[in-house]
Amino acid sequence: MALNAFARAFLSVPDPIAFRIFGLEIRWYAICIVVGMIGAVLIMMKRTPLYGISPADKVLDFVLWVIPVGVVGARLYYCLFEWDRYKGDPISILYIHQGGLAIHGGLIFGIITAIILVRRWKQSPLAWLDLAAPGIAIGQAIGRWGNYFNSEAHGTETTLPWAIEVNGQMVHPTFLYESIWCLLLCIGLCIFEKKRKKRFNGQIILLYAIFYSIERFFVEGLRTDSLWIGSLRQAQVISVCIVICCGAGYFFLKKRSEKKAEEAAKAAEAEAPEAAEEKTAEENIEAPAETAESATEAEE
Repeated sequence: MALNAFARAFLSVPDPIAFRIFGLEIRWYAICIVVGMIGAVLIMMKRTPLYGISPADKVLDFVLWVIPVGVVGARLYYCLFEWDRYKGDPISILYIHQGGLAIHGGLIFGIITAIILVRRWKQSPLAWLDLAAPGIAIGQAIGRWGNYFNSEAHGTETTLPWAIEVNGQMVHPTFLYESIWCLLLCIGLCIFEKKRKKRFNGQIILLYAIFYSIERFFVEGLRTDSLWIGSLRQAQVISVCIVICCGAGYFFLKKRSEKKAEEAAKAAEAEAPEAAEEKTAEENIEAPAETAESATEAEE
């Protein structure tokens, strides 16, 4: 009961509007999204030394392309699956402040943009995606609170002590489940990376995709506002596909990295005897010269 009372006090029914400026409503949803983006950028810039990216301001060039395209992609993806809702009033597609962003759409558009952009810079797209992965996770952790303020993306009714009230019903705070998971995912990826456990480019982004998709599959099953593919929840279908594809990608890149490491080790071993022979030959050449000098000194 105490936990229930705390949840009701801490997660009370929110006002979606944070404040007004000259009659313009500034919603908490927009604030959460913007703060999440700022958090993502700061984490990326903090970690650039691990990737040898200099100056760190290069990250700003990256996000100024990837984030806007990702937001547009997230909105278009959502509206595509909810077209019956928007076809009668297409202008409402622009009302992004009212909610309606699909993370999978944002990731698809954002990653494609990142690959194209980084290839033009003649750098490794996988390395840049590794750099971005923890930032994506923290952006989600913060941005998900926008769903709370809009009273959307919630779960089914529940009697659990941490339930939140939406439209007079006590429901699962699915936004909170995902927020906590993404925060832990961000921390976990950063620790993994900092301890130098990264072995190949693409490892961090693939781990992010796999672990986020596992969480999303289960949390999506609790939601009441899922997008659908026929009789299947779209996010669950996509999550399963991502886990399978990224798992295969992880195995492939890991094996390729190990193969390159073995080839490099063999090449080093092959060079070692040659270097030893050359050193011995040099010593043999220098030895007679030293003997001759010693004999000359003895004669004197």
